[in-house]
Amino acid sequence: MVESSIFWLRAAACFYAVGLVHSMLALVRKRTTLYPTARATFRIGAILHGVAIVDLGRAIGRIPVDNFFQTLSLCAFLIAVLFLAVEWRYQFASTAIAHFPLVFVMTLVAGMEQPVAIFGEVRNTWLAIHIVLVLAGYAALVVMAAASVFYLIQERRLKTKKSGRILEKLPPLATLDNLVSRYLEYAFAFITLGVIIVFLGSGTRWIGDPRIAISMITWALLLATLYLRTTAGWRGRKAAAMALVVVVCSAITWVAHVGLRTP
Repeated sequence: MVESSIFWLRAAACFYAVGLVHSMLALVRKRTTLYPTARATFRIGAILHGVAIVDLGRAIGRIPVDNFFQTLSLCAFLIAVLFLAVEWRYQFASTAIAHFPLVFVMTLVAGMEQPVAIFGEVRNTWLAIHIVLVLAGYAALVVMAAASVFYLIQERRLKTKKSGRILEKLPPLATLDNLVSRYLEYAFAFITLGVIIVFLGSGTRWIGDPRIAISMITWALLLATLYLRTTAGWRGRKAAAMALVVVVCSAITWVAHVGLRTP
């Protein structure tokens, strides 16, 4: 029954993946036409996720929270159910952009409790794709960092009414804020795909590695920043400062991964 639980969990992740596609399209292309389908498949995924948890609970005779994977699976399920309840009651769909990727990644990692065997050449290919995606995400973060710094400088110049030939050439605050928002979305999309690829290609071999923990913290900060901008309307100074925190954490992640290779 443990094997069947893993099967249902991976099936749930497949349905959750449609929500991930919706989030990526909404961020990069500003398209939300997939949302009704994504919401429907997300509901199916939540049902299958619940089946997986019940199946595993019956097999072991208790609530399945014995290890990291089981606990992560239960947390992802609770987040999914909470989102569906709030969305149904208040028709509050804007948080789906953050919730769909979060639940998918958590479920995907939980479903890797029994790693899938992948040949060396295939694993190397996946790692190469992961590196390209993460580098693209970091490139977007660099642009976001520059726009954030310029925003803070421009805001301070306007408040203090200081003039300067160079400072006067900075773009307007609205333009800089839009740049921060746009490249935050690009960075989140690329890095999220990179995280998914590395787990699909490497399974659970790196879980517990502090460097991977730093990577997930960086991704979580990106998700939190996106969530705050989407739901709480964070703009301006708060958004720029949060963006710089994300960039600093990303730089630490990059340094931590220097020389990291798959065994």
